[in-house]
Amino acid sequence: MKKEFPIYDICRFSLTLEEDVTISNLAVYLKNLKSLHFPHRHDFYHLMLFTRGAGSHSIDFQQFSVKPYHFYFMAPGQVHNWHFEGDIDGYVINFSAVFFKSFLLDDEYLEQFAFLSGNVNYSVIDLTEELQPDVIRTIDRAVLEANTVHPFRLDSIRIMLLDLFILLAKVSKENEGLKLPENQPRATLKKFEKLIEKEYQTMRLPKQYAEKLFISPGYLNTICQDVLGISAGDMIRNRIILEAKRMLVNLSLTVSEIAWNLNFADNSHFCKFFKNHVGMSPKSFRKHTA
Repeated sequence: MKKEFPIYDICRFSLTLEEDVTISNLAVYLKNLKSLHFPHRHDFYHLMLFTRGAGSHSIDFQQFSVKPYHFYFMAPGQVHNWHFEGDIDGYVINFSAVFFKSFLLDDEYLEQFAFLSGNVNYSVIDLTEELQPDVIRTIDRAVLEANTVHPFRLDSIRIMLLDLFILLAKVSKENEGLKLPENQPRATLKKFEKLIEKEYQTMRLPKQYAEKLFISPGYLNTICQDVLGISAGDMIRNRIILEAKRMLVNLSLTVSEIAWNLNFADNSHFCKFFKNHVGMSPKSFRKHTA
């Protein structure tokens, strides 16, 4: 049983010690990282496309089947682990959060791609037969470029990855209307989601977020209900629960330490909150996922 819940930087997963990007055939990549099947998270974007093999893959505690031409997308901070069966092959793409910063004028450009958002509901794309050749061709070019040396190598890789993201977005229903102007409710919801990510440990009430967004709590709740079908309060609580689950996988942290890290008044308050929303106690969840 593992006693640590590591966060790996991109160099740990690089076959060439490249600091900001790794693109490789999956079979070669996995051969060098056999010990990393247990739950862990990264400080970089981690993309895996399977062309052969089976098994299961868990992202933020949601289980997926490994199937050929399933494309998995993981953002920095997400917890994942895998269990593979048979001969596995495909591609892996890792890039740091700053890899595109010097290349794009818009720092938030990548945020328009739902599959890079860190939302597990958009973490898997099942490539259609029609799309598969174009995707494979684009990634093969990127793999070839990653193994060459010339002054414009990294910029060339950036262009190819952006080409890949736009290709996927065109056929992904979550990204319909790419680059079309956002309506005000959706723009406000995106600001709310970013604010939750920043403040969920200290701000628990929708009215606190509404004040920072310069809107009424009622309007914030209406937006969440209309667009996502859940309340603003549920969005905040869901983020707290997700982080609690991530921390519980770390067996070196006690439940009391997790309660303190998440800014609960005491351990009992945290345990009651967790059980109300998950249906089991933190200790039971930890035992179930260990």
